[in-house]
Amino acid sequence: MMLCVNVDHVATVREARKTFEPDPVVAATLAILGGADGITVHLREDRRHINDRDLRLLRGVVPHELNLEMAATEEMIRIATDVKPDMVTLVPEKREELTTEGGMDMLAQKEHLRKAVKKINDAGIPVSLFINPEIIDVDVSKEIGADMVEIHTGFYSNLRGKKQEGELHRIINAVKFANKVGLMTNAGHGLNYFNIKGIASIEGIRGLYIGHSIISRAVLSGIEKAVMEMKDLIHKASLGKRAIEYPSALMQKL
Repeated sequence: MMLCVNVDHVATVREARKTFEPDPVVAATLAILGGADGITVHLREDRRHINDRDLRLLRGVVPHELNLEMAATEEMIRIATDVKPDMVTLVPEKREELTTEGGMDMLAQKEHLRKAVKKINDAGIPVSLFINPEIIDVDVSKEIGADMVEIHTGFYSNLRGKKQEGELHRIINAVKFANKVGLMTNAGHGLNYFNIKGIASIEGIRGLYIGHSIISRAVLSGIEKAVMEMKDLIHKASLGKRAIEYPSALMQKL
């Protein structure tokens, strides 16, 4: 089972100060060194985190699967067919949302998505559709020509106890049906170090797409080392400053 790491929120931190760090391209490289089988980025209309420069650089350096999440708009289709990621995942997108809130409304957008899938496929790029764990959504995805689906696990991730078990069964049934009709099946959204086991144990899932929890863990697991490195630089620089400002005789007494 693949693990594809979403590095959007590395770019979120960068954009908070409109600076050059942390760089999601570097983060993607480190993720791959850590064993990631692929990298995901969501290029949003408002470019709130990942931008066009990030996407083009990632296309050049990611040796594994580069998955571009995007809305099914003319602008994004044009970018995708130009950059040519290894796959495109079409997702719903609203300006006011903090993160993707659910799968696409497959019935309402059926014809629009059919056209988008064809345009992207015609450029030689496989298409995945981000859908809710509903049999009808899987059925429509197959009908309009998608190569695969990504089952939304956000509801599962936010529930507990019996309700979470019920949602898990919905996901299992959706995965089974998708495999039956010949769709490769991925899963993602809201998965973390505490709820991953239930999803990872489902037979027939091709890959898991996880971002926020991995980036959050990386911030905390790496902060001790980051502080130590900064302290070391400060210490060395302060020693150099004192050596310049104070006479050598005084330095010997210090």
